Amino acid sequence: MTAIELTSGMFADHEEIPRRHTGEGEDVSPSLTWSRVPDGTSELVLLCEDPDAPGGSFLHWLVTGIDPRSSGVAEGELPPGGQEWPNGFGRVGWGGPMPPPGHGTHRYFFRLWAVSESLPLHGKPTVDAVHRAVKGRELASGVLVGTYQR
Repeated sequence: MTAIELTSGMFADHEEIPRRHTGEGEDVSPSLTWSRVPDGTSELVLLCEDPDAPGGSFLHWLVTGIDPRSSGVAEGELPPGGQEWPNGFGRVGWGGPMPPPGHGTHRYFFRLWAVSESLPLHGKPTVDAVHRAVKGRELASGVLVGTYQR
C-alpha cells in the first residue's frame, strides 16, 4: 500500500503540539500538508484521535469528503471539499488536545486516508467506527503524531 506523506508546519512528528492548537490555547486546528495521494482516490478522510485518553480513543477531529487533488489545509480552516463531524467534546469540527492534568503525555494521531469510496458514517461516529469504515476502502494512508500534556 502507498504511504501518504503527512506533515505540519506547526510541529514535527512525535513533537509537542503548540498550546495555540489546544483546548487551553486558542483551540485552532493546525495546518497540515500531504502528498503522494494515489490515482483512483475518491476522497480523503482526516481523523485526529487520542488513544491515551482515560475512556479509550478520543475523537478530536473527523473530516470526510476531502478533495483528493488537494495538498493540505491551512491553520484554522476546513480541508477543501471536507465535511466536519462531531468530535468527542460534542462540537462539530476541531477540538484541541486537553488531557486530564497530571495524566502524563498524550499522543495525538493525525491519520489521513485515501479511500476508494465514501465512508458509510452517520450521526456521531466513534473512532472505532471510522477505523471499521475505512477497512476495505483504504488505498493509502499517512500518520503524523503530536504530543501534549497538562
